[in-house]
Formats: sequence, C-alpha cells, structure tokens
Amino acid sequence: TPLHYWGVLYLTYTETITNIKLYYLPNPMENFPMVAKTFFGFEDILEKELRTLGAMNVKKGVRSVSFSGDKGFMYKANLSLRTALKILKPIYSFQVRNEKDYYQKLYQYDWGTLFAPSQTFAVEVTLATDLFNHTQYMTLRAKDAIVDKFRAQYGKRPNIDTLHPDILLFIHIQKDNQVIVSLDTSGASLHHRGYRTQTNI
Repeated sequence: TPLHYWGVLYLTYTETITNIKLYYLPNPMENFPMVAKTFFGFEDILEKELRTLGAMNVKKGVRSVSFSGDKGFMYKANLSLRTALKILKPIYSFQVRNEKDYYQKLYQYDWGTLFAPSQTFAVEVTLATDLFNHTQYMTLRAKDAIVDKFRAQYGKRPNIDTLHPDILLFIHIQKDNQVIVSLDTSGASLHHRGYRTQTNI
C-alpha cells in the first residue's frame, strides 16, 4: 500500500498555525476511527458537538467520545470542537498477557512507517488494568521497544523529546488487557488555546 503525507495541526495560543507535523499513513482520504478526549462530565456535550459537525459512528465513553471521519474531518475536529482536549488516531491494538508480551508486540509494529530515526518522539501511557501498576515503567518499556526496533531496522534510533516531540504516542491498556496505541493529532491540549475565545468556529 502506498504511503502518503498526513498534515497534523499544531496550533499556538494566538490563533495561528505555526507548524505542521507530517505522519506517513495509508489511504488518507478514507474514513478512519478517532477518539476525542475530554473532561469527566463533558461527554454528552462533546458527543453533541461531534454529531453537529457531521462525525460518523459517534459513541460516548468515559472522558472520551469515539467517532469516524476522514483527514479533512480530523482537521475540522481539532479546529472546531470546544469541549475536546485532544483528538487521537488509534493505529495499533493487541491483547497483552505480561510485560514481555507487551514489549514484543510493540517491537513488532513497523514504526518506520510513522516517523524517521532523525525525528523525535514521546510516549504517554495510561492504565485501567490490574495486570500492570507502574505507568512510568510501562512508558519506559514502550520507548525501549520502539528504539530497539529502529536500531534493528536502520542501525540508528530516534531521540526522546518529552516537551516538543515530532510524534506523540498515547498507549492505553484497558481493563480487559487490550492495548490501544494512538497518535496525537492535536499537539498541546486544545482547551489551552486562546483562539477558541476569539473565533466563531
């Protein structure tokens, strides 16, 4: 499958777009699943916002609302949603049995289709499972798996940048031990951005 550029909006606090991050993903014009994160108690409002914007397959969760749309709708969601914190693009999921299984399955993913060894990345992990109880350790193991895969494929590794990474990955391990890996398409949390109070979007 050919790969294409995906522009991901990184907005500043003063209404302007200062950077466009490029991800490499297949079939950019097709609909794909996304997740809008929000504060607890705002799920109903966010669900209504998404339906009004024209999102497909809208489903309310806890502190989140899942939906589907194409690349254009991803931009629209980042620009228009007033109660969303971030828009995440799930890219990989698997069932996990233990720490070794977690590392190996993350290692198996072809991270080179998303970013290059010359770019930077960061990982954030959230846990809803009883299988693991140390978020920072699971974050470290995820970074190890990604870095080790790059070394094996390219002979060099990307650097970690927790402040301004080129690629920010979110890993959520659910109660049923399902691991969901997502790309952040928003940059800084959307509710911090001053353009929201100055536009009619």
